[in-house]
Amino acid sequence: MKPFVEIEKISRQFGDITALYQVSLTVEQGKIFGLIGPDGAGKTTLFRIIATLLLPDEGRVLVNGIDVVRKWWNIREMIGYMPGKFSLYQDLTVRENLEFFASVFRSSVQQNYSLIKPIYDQLKPFENRRAGNLSGGMKQKLALCCALIHKPGLLLLDEPTTGVDAVSRAEFWEILHNLVKADITILVSTSYMNEASQCDRVALLQKGRILTTGSPAEITGKFPSQIYSITAGDNFRLVHALNKWEKTKFAWMYGHTVHWIPKEKIDNRDTVRAFLDASGCQTFHIEEILPDMEDCFMELMTE
Repeated sequence: MKPFVEIEKISRQFGDITALYQVSLTVEQGKIFGLIGPDGAGKTTLFRIIATLLLPDEGRVLVNGIDVVRKWWNIREMIGYMPGKFSLYQDLTVRENLEFFASVFRSSVQQNYSLIKPIYDQLKPFENRRAGNLSGGMKQKLALCCALIHKPGLLLLDEPTTGVDAVSRAEFWEILHNLVKADITILVSTSYMNEASQCDRVALLQKGRILTTGSPAEITGKFPSQIYSITAGDNFRLVHALNKWEKTKFAWMYGHTVHWIPKEKIDNRDTVRAFLDASGCQTFHIEEILPDMEDCFMELMTE
């Protein structure tokens, strides 16, 4: 099957800053593709190019076979774009925002109501409330409704779960999984590495470059090293000691623990404990673990 989105060697400079460099990836129709990376990785720049809001310096993007630069007016009919910053009219009510965005696409709320109904049902008790007075989770749902009101083939969601609570994040991903059943292709960006598991395929992006692409299982399955979770009385001291050790490839803080990648396979963890004891680190726990997406990202950063 031909990809619905084809991104070919896209580059973009802002003065001396390289926002994107030779970025290439494909997105299959009716799938969720995640663009994963920290702030400043280039995610928003790529989304703005796809959404015809920014021109690339090099390369091209095709959506359903249509070039986003040469036929930008066709692309705008085909996509729904939800930027990272809440961009609806805060002094309009929920209902007024929805009607306005439907009119922009020469549509109506009634015409595609079946698509947004499961989302809008949660907003209905607040449809006469001004958008600026909604909670973060409700603003998110309203923005999604407005992006879907013309039934786009491609939905671009730029960090849609940033700044909302854990329950709203879980609800949002459930909504996205239901939308792909309507054959909508979704390209979503996030800085939350654990959200990669919600996607069919992902690309890890850092400093404008693709580190790797694949399904979450493929990426974690290619992890080339052992990885350990270590806790100590002073984890900051622990990270510092490990990163000075000649046997260390990389160590970093991971929540309340430290994740450590050795340069070579460790057969006896007593060797690790002896080094840490000699370094003055009171070690509580050392355990070999399976890598997650954040571990893969950090490992790729060291290459």
